[in-house]
Amino acid sequence: MRIDILTLFPEMFRGPFSESMLKRAQENGLLSIAIHDIRRWADNKHSKADDYPFGGGAGLVMMAQPIFDAVEAVDPNHEACRVLLTPRGRLLTTEGARALAKSPRLLLLCGHYEGVDERVMSLMDAEVSIGDYILTGGELPAMVLTDCVSRFVPGVLGSGESAEEESFSKGLLEYPQYTRPAEFRGQSVPEVLLSGHAANIEKWRRQQALEKTRQNRPELLGTYGRYCENKGK
Repeated sequence: MRIDILTLFPEMFRGPFSESMLKRAQENGLLSIAIHDIRRWADNKHSKADDYPFGGGAGLVMMAQPIFDAVEAVDPNHEACRVLLTPRGRLLTTEGARALAKSPRLLLLCGHYEGVDERVMSLMDAEVSIGDYILTGGELPAMVLTDCVSRFVPGVLGSGESAEEESFSKGLLEYPQYTRPAEFRGQSVPEVLLSGHAANIEKWRRQQALEKTRQNRPELLGTYGRYCENKGK
């Protein structure tokens, strides 16, 4: 998968994509990430990419011209799924990330300031938000989306089951996990996990996932019910 990121602050991406899973994915040729400075395409003397909004109001708005030229230069044939990272977008979910991962190419536009000139939306395919809160710009959301989507690119994770066993994959939070030693500072690993009985372990994990979801995210239980209905359970 190829991911192009258009941003006013390219230096913000220097660290996150050069470590851990994303680094290995790029080294193994599974993922290609390119960062593009929108100001390169500004057609004014000072490479300005923002201006005051018509109608007044606080803050600045990203101008249409640099973005149009940047998108048309990076993705001239509209081969990528183009996504604007913005608080007003649809909330990023596991299913949404899985769907985006099916595209061989993504173009992510990082919003900033008070947003982007609305005419830019004629270039975009989707608007995505990572949560109901406001950040200083779309750079951190672009990092989150890239990390989230890449987990569903075949070969990026060591195990094909990993992405399916984690929180939200079936509408529930993930069950508790334990590793060696079996006892640590007076706390023991649940006996069922040491039993080797696969059916009992699966039952315990489902019960624990339900309980963890009731405690921390009870609104997700409706989603779990629909999932079970769809699976005939």
